[in-house]
Amino acid sequence: MTQTIPQPSQHIADAIRAIRHVFVSNLKLDALIGVYEHELVNPQPIIINIDLTVSEDKTSLNDKLAGVVCYETIVNKIKTIIDQGHVNLVETLAEKFAEACLEDSRVIAARIRLEKPEAIAEAASVGIEIERTNSRS
Repeated sequence: MTQTIPQPSQHIADAIRAIRHVFVSNLKLDALIGVYEHELVNPQPIIINIDLTVSEDKTSLNDKLAGVVCYETIVNKIKTIIDQGHVNLVETLAEKFAEACLEDSRVIAARIRLEKPEAIAEAASVGIEIERTNSRS
């Protein structure tokens, strides 16, 4: 019996390939999201986790903000999307978040986890996780 040796993911932090991860963990915001009548008018809390696989360019880093993918910029993009108004599905909102993150050509992949902690009383949280890659990378 032959054994398959797992190959490392192309999205893990990797010194040889100059890969890093920029992340936002447990960002808590209120959003108008959902298909039920009460969700159409009452904002509810959502929890957002973002993990971006980023191609490093050590030559442009020089301890300057312009040389990196800035997590504050990512958070501001997320807030702007939420401020645009009601979205029916967590899937749609997660796709919008991923698209905004992938606008930066240094981002190779975006993993988005979006949770609604108050949607199901018996559950700590429900939601979705997606991963999208940048076609420009």
